[in-house]
Amino acid sequence: MRGTWMLSWILIICLSQVAVQSQYYSETLPYHPRPVKVTNLHFFMHEFTGITAVQVAQVNITSNDNNSSAPFASLVAVNDPLRTGPEPDSEVIGNVQGIALLAGMNASSTQYIDFGFNTGKFNGSSLSVFSRGEPGLAVVGGRGRFMMATGVALFNPILVNATNVIIEFNVTVIHY
Repeated sequence: MRGTWMLSWILIICLSQVAVQSQYYSETLPYHPRPVKVTNLHFFMHEFTGITAVQVAQVNITSNDNNSSAPFASLVAVNDPLRTGPEPDSEVIGNVQGIALLAGMNASSTQYIDFGFNTGKFNGSSLSVFSRGEPGLAVVGGRGRFMMATGVALFNPILVNATNVIIEFNVTVIHY
């Protein structure tokens, strides 16, 4: 019993010395927070159904009453160009890659997409979006100049037909 107490005291003394000695090797630095930046972006996503947006999976639909071009529980992979304007020949500034899951009976979808920029000030940067439809998509992260980004991507469909979809995006991003 006496040996156990002796060992306990030796361990306590050694551990207290470790805490004291660690002060010698560490230096406390003041915290300097990085300035917060707010960036507003405006661009257009051009999607060509069957070329830049491909249906990957779909549930087995047995009824003939589903007339939607993308029925419930469809999984669509996207790789669409980002352009400066709604015109098909406007400058390409990046691309959108990700997946969309049509999970609602009212044609709503859940988006898991990444806006990647490959020209200009934000070359090599991207914004990650993980959200459900309207009124906007939640920006949940980013890389490059958009590190630790949060914000919202408001969208407005400009053209929607059987082969083309053009969506205008107004994105407000808070980042460091």
